Amino acid sequence: MALYDPAALVAVCALLGLLIGSFLNVVIHRLPIMMERDWRQQCAEFTAGAADAVPAAGHFIPPAPTFEPLSLVSPGSRCPHCSRPVRALENIPLLSYLLLKGRCKGCGKPIGVRYPLVEALTGLLFGYVAWRYGATFATVCALFFVAAMVALAFIDIDTQLLPDDITLPLLWGGLLVNVGNTFTTLPNAVIGAAAGYLVLWSVYWLFKLATGKEGMGYGDFKLLAAIGAWLGWQLLPVVILLSSLVGAVVGIALIVLARHGRNVPIPFGPYLAAAGLIALFWGKALNQTYLGVI
Repeated sequence: MALYDPAALVAVCALLGLLIGSFLNVVIHRLPIMMERDWRQQCAEFTAGAADAVPAAGHFIPPAPTFEPLSLVSPGSRCPHCSRPVRALENIPLLSYLLLKGRCKGCGKPIGVRYPLVEALTGLLFGYVAWRYGATFATVCALFFVAAMVALAFIDIDTQLLPDDITLPLLWGGLLVNVGNTFTTLPNAVIGAAAGYLVLWSVYWLFKLATGKEGMGYGDFKLLAAIGAWLGWQLLPVVILLSSLVGAVVGIALIVLARHGRNVPIPFGPYLAAAGLIALFWGKALNQTYLGVI
């Protein structure tokens, strides 16, 4: 007799995913703003410090910028058009969007389809994790991995940034999770973290030496290192091949169909994140089928 109902576990995790997806929308929107404000504050402090150290007569030093307090939990959600606070009944994942017909109740301006998309995607992925791993420690860990991948992918799409506030804890978390061989052995995780970083770091420098241009950002190195820490070095070839293939197809499609300029950068993080999720669920099977390794 089963100690738990698999269908109930899937349903609970899917509902949890909808709620987490709603929070991820806040992270995706606010974290880059918080990062930019922090950079501006640091620049202002550095400029003021340099002026105190080496006085420059006649040079105007702008005051440090002041911003409304902002964190991931405060202030509450509000309409980006009219700043009307979003009430609790208007913030129910998916359902509120449907009932409001995708528009703000105050000003009637459209609500971005991104919000229900992130909620639905996170709910589906959480439900699949529960179905895939059951009532195990691996499920709890995989839910964190999924949430981080979703947040990083959409932040990179919006800003072409992969925040250290997510990638670095994700990397260390992968090593800690695998102390107990949850997804791979600890030695494989350590090698995966180092190899993941060094592979893209090498590609970056080879491309820069050959063309004089930067082909990717350091955040991509850290994200692949984090994926290697979670899944082990054996799955890095699958992640790299899948992300490169999807990235190439999407990039060509954008250039041909959407007239995306060739010199306009395309974020690589979303493809790494998608490949990381595929590797989490089916990486070992893909390795055995196509690469002949475990």
